[in-house]
Amino acid sequence: MNEPKTQAALRPAGWRCLTPRIVTREPQGLVQFIKQVFGAEGELQTARPTVLSLGDCMLMISDAPIRDSVPAFLYLYVPNVDDTYQRAVKSGAESLEAPANLPYGDRRAMVKDRWGNLWQIATYLGEC
Repeated sequence: MNEPKTQAALRPAGWRCLTPRIVTREPQGLVQFIKQVFGAEGELQTARPTVLSLGDCMLMISDAPIRDSVPAFLYLYVPNVDDTYQRAVKSGAESLEAPANLPYGDRRAMVKDRWGNLWQIATYLGEC
């Protein structure tokens, strides 16, 4: 009789049960953008998806030669939303929302990168 696997046994060590994945036609540029703007760590892979570390999360980036490009809408907490927003805009992202304090305690901005991904970037300021 087979015992059901625990959640931890269902994935490789260090992985979470859910990992966002972006499929794009220019992964090398997107990887560079994410590293430059958000401080992600990881190296471009050509034979498999690139895995970037962003804080305590991972993000997969894949080339789209046999798939359609699939952009993402991601909410990312960063140490300083204003600095990150400025880096994103200077790196070619379109500003959709300037940084603003929100009623639930986040200071948030939103940008769209040139690959079509939407990034809501936020710094938690505390309960209002």
